[in-house]
Amino acid sequence: MNHEPIISRDVSAKPADRKPAGSRALRRDVVVASICGGVVALMVGASYAAVPFYNWFCRATGFNGTTQVATSAPASGPIARKISVRFDSNVAPGLPWKFEPEQSEIEVNIGQVVTVFYTVTNQAARTTAAQAAYNVAPLTVGSYFQKINCFCFTEQTMAPGEKREMPVVFYVDPSIADDRENDALNTITLSYTFYPVRDPVVKPLASGEGDKRKGNL
Repeated sequence: MNHEPIISRDVSAKPADRKPAGSRALRRDVVVASICGGVVALMVGASYAAVPFYNWFCRATGFNGTTQVATSAPASGPIARKISVRFDSNVAPGLPWKFEPEQSEIEVNIGQVVTVFYTVTNQAARTTAAQAAYNVAPLTVGSYFQKINCFCFTEQTMAPGEKREMPVVFYVDPSIADDRENDALNTITLSYTFYPVRDPVVKPLASGEGDKRKGNL
């Protein structure tokens, strides 16, 4: 009697239960794409949240030369120590403005409230808008430079050919005299850069227009 070899077969997996390899790869790609999309969305959201947080941090600490905002003169008043303040002006590419300080440098008593003026002219034949960014150097004195009034706080809109004087009211906080790291500090540079605003917001100007000159430099 001939005995044929017995071949063992796994009949537990039916053809209908087996998924094609292409289907599994497609599902894997969809999962990976979803995860990547979620990560990108999270990163974008975090970057938008980081901008206001960074601005708040700079204003609160004076980091990166960010000046502070004051509402009044220092209670202690000015002190005898003097310091020179230089004024720098810049215009970003694409903005047809002429922008310069009326004085390049002044000497003030620390704690003395001072008003200076910058002059800006729109050299274009169209209305343009911009807003200024600012800082002081050395960067470590940002927390001591207090501005009471400044054109940088609002967007500026200029008519064709318009020329305007913009005031800055500031003082150097007397507490800088207690900072031994600034014992040798003789000069602070206040720098502004105007950047164009593509979609200006129609609103009343708050640039100090109509303000009378006050204080002697």
